[in-house]
Amino acid sequence: MDPLKPDETTFSQILFCTDFSENADFAFSFAVDAAGRRPGCRLHLLHVIPETEAQFWKTYIYEVDDVDAKAKRDVDERIETYRARVPEQVEFHVEIRIGKDEQEILAFARERQVDLIVMGRQGRGALQKVLFGKVTEKVVRKADCAVLVVPLSYRRRRVHSSDK
Repeated sequence: MDPLKPDETTFSQILFCTDFSENADFAFSFAVDAAGRRPGCRLHLLHVIPETEAQFWKTYIYEVDDVDAKAKRDVDERIETYRARVPEQVEFHVEIRIGKDEQEILAFARERQVDLIVMGRQGRGALQKVLFGKVTEKVVRKADCAVLVVPLSYRRRRVHSSDK
């Protein structure tokens, strides 16, 4: 087996996938770090709104005034918190899509020729695996690029080890 050459591990397109969870927020630090260490690297943020969820909310809460505008403001605010953490030298792009999470993530990665996908991983509970773990599992299995999966438990472990 041949060892990797330095030019084979250089990432120029990094995709960070977020569901705006605490775990995703933690994983974003890894994406920013990877992009910041590579001059000319482009960091993409992708948020996928599940199509079934989007349709449900549109039909269920249209009696609320300006629901789409409020939802957009909420998403924009979350994205701005990410944008504030990106160094000036890193090119940062944001995209929001509606569809099936893993399909949209994999399609985006192919379209942009992504070299690295960074995702948070939820806990080990059955409900959490159903909600986000299956998406992560499918992306890891089907991606044509490197995938970095960051568990929130890593942050807890680091906090506890620094206390010693």
